[in-house]
Amino acid sequence: MDQVKDHATDEAMLERRAAIAALLARRPDDLLVVPGLGSTTYDLASLGDDERNFYLWGAMGGAAMIGLGLALARPDRRVAVITGDGEMLMGIGSLATIALQAPKNLAVIVFDNRHYGETGMQESHTARAVDLPAVARGCGFSCAFDVADARGLSDLAAQLTGFSELFFARVRIAANEPPRVLPLRDGVELKKRFRRAIGAG
Repeated sequence: MDQVKDHATDEAMLERRAAIAALLARRPDDLLVVPGLGSTTYDLASLGDDERNFYLWGAMGGAAMIGLGLALARPDRRVAVITGDGEMLMGIGSLATIALQAPKNLAVIVFDNRHYGETGMQESHTARAVDLPAVARGCGFSCAFDVADARGLSDLAAQLTGFSELFFARVRIAANEPPRVLPLRDGVELKKRFRRAIGAG
């Protein structure tokens, strides 16, 4: 697993494209993925197109709540929200609602590079005082943890193949910007094909 140094803290951080590839290398057929607006969408699309991905365009802050709705509507499918720190911070209140509903088939995973990648790479709040796993625990998540190395990422990937409890994970990634890989941007077609993928079309 590739790691790079964070220049501000001298910490080893996971490389984002390698991290998403490792995380979903053993993706089970029943796992639906909702990526957040921006970089996590490009990261997910870099793995190749998949109708089980529900990409968001122009829905900043909404990934976790969309994932919650999907998990509640389809308790027979597992749902992973994979979003960034900026998108999660914008929708931070969703963690309280998710914890209260506590769907056992939902995972919320945040790729945290401590920067707002879509607006110029300014430092995000997580670069200073905000501890996202602590926020999740404060909202009522009984399982919320950090992933900072290859072993932790491997454990998280294994957990995604068959989890049966709500959990939150922050994956610490380097603040780099690999080339964008853009998925389909037609919202109507994305909806139709996702409905087909879950047997609702």
